[in-house]
Amino acid sequence: QVQLVESGGGLVQPGGSLRLSCAASGNGFNINGMAWYRQVPGKQREWVAEMPSAGSTSYTDSVKGRFTISRDNAKNTMYLQMNSLKPEDTAVYYCNVWGAHPGEDYWGQGTQVTVSS
Repeated sequence: QVQLVESGGGLVQPGGSLRLSCAASGNGFNINGMAWYRQVPGKQREWVAEMPSAGSTSYTDSVKGRFTISRDNAKNTMYLQMNSLKPEDTAVYYCNVWGAHPGEDYWGQGTQVTVSS
C-alpha cells in the first residue's frame, strides 16, 4: 500500500511564499514521475507542474517563473516551491505520483493554500 502525505499549505499574504511537500511511503515503491494539481470549488482540477522520470519539468503558464517543482529521491518526497503568490493561486493542491509499473498511480489528500491579505 502506498501512501502520500502532503504538508505545507496554509494562509499567506499576496507576494508571499509557501513550500508544499508530498512524501511517499510504501514497500518497494519509488517515485518515477510526479505532478502537482490544484482545484478550486466548482471548477475542474487544474494541472500545475510536472516532473517526469526523464525530460524537463513543465509548468502551466500562470505559474511559470514563480513555482518550482523538485524532488528528493533519498526521502521519496516531492516539493512545490511557490513564490510571489497571488490570490488566484488559492486552491486545494494535490500531488500525484506514479511508479514504473502499471497501476502505480497515486494521489495525495490535498492541502489548502489560501492567498489573502
